[in-house]
Amino acid sequence: MSNSKILLETGTNECEILEFVVDGNNYGINVAKVREILKYQELTPIPNCHPFIEGAFSKRGETVSVINLAKCLGLKESCNALGNRLLMTNFNGITTGFHIDEVIGIKRVNWANIMKPDSMINSSSGGIVNGIVNIDDRLVLMIDFESILATITPEIAENVTHQLEHFAKNAYPKSLPILFAEDSKMIRNKIREYLETAGFTNVSDFSNGLELYNQVLVFKEEGTLNENVGCIITDIEMPQMDGHRLLKLIKEDNELKDIPVLIFSSLIDEQMASKGDGLDANGQFIKTDVQGLLNRINSIYAN
Repeated sequence: MSNSKILLETGTNECEILEFVVDGNNYGINVAKVREILKYQELTPIPNCHPFIEGAFSKRGETVSVINLAKCLGLKESCNALGNRLLMTNFNGITTGFHIDEVIGIKRVNWANIMKPDSMINSSSGGIVNGIVNIDDRLVLMIDFESILATITPEIAENVTHQLEHFAKNAYPKSLPILFAEDSKMIRNKIREYLETAGFTNVSDFSNGLELYNQVLVFKEEGTLNENVGCIITDIEMPQMDGHRLLKLIKEDNELKDIPVLIFSSLIDEQMASKGDGLDANGQFIKTDVQGLLNRINSIYAN
């Protein structure tokens, strides 16, 4: 796909969902996070690892860990693993396999049709469902794969903590009003922690792009944009309105276009970076690059 075609498709608030099955239940993942689908194969057990990690295998010289998604979700594991599939994902620069039962197919949907789960659903699922969409009269639950990986791989959190040490030592109160949109509650809390560690005291968070955009429109109507919006940070994939659509709406509005908008996402690769650049993003950072994000916000504050 050429860059021109990539850019033409950006900001439409649409995505492609890969639907799959675990223990008879239907789940979904953004195709942008999927590297490939493989037939299940025998795995090498890994001693003393997290109980959700089923094992590992080698592919093209790369060792890939496999997570048993049924265990993560508290569901019954398949009795015929050899007939199952491995969902290979890639985000935050990490390739991971997820053991699933079967793949249903790919469906193009609008983020506006992906509903935010209520507190009852997220409570019963351990807080790892970040969207619900109706596909051909089937309710498909969107899984928060990032939260799963964050729970299983504490070394990622340790790396981020190390990045934050510099900001913690040199932090001083900063009044720049920051609004950020992130659908994962766990990651939303982490982003607030990052910002507060760096000294930013005026922070507002939203669970999707639509909520944030509506608040910006309120400030615009009130004539209080300068007092209330100094910088916007957004994830890319979110129910109701994704980050690229949010960015497009802001940059196409003459009263809003000068607001710095930073993308902070696990999906930043060459193609996604091209999309963000085409929409005039003021910075794009993978979620493990907390130092890069905070440095950019500090430069915005200094100006």
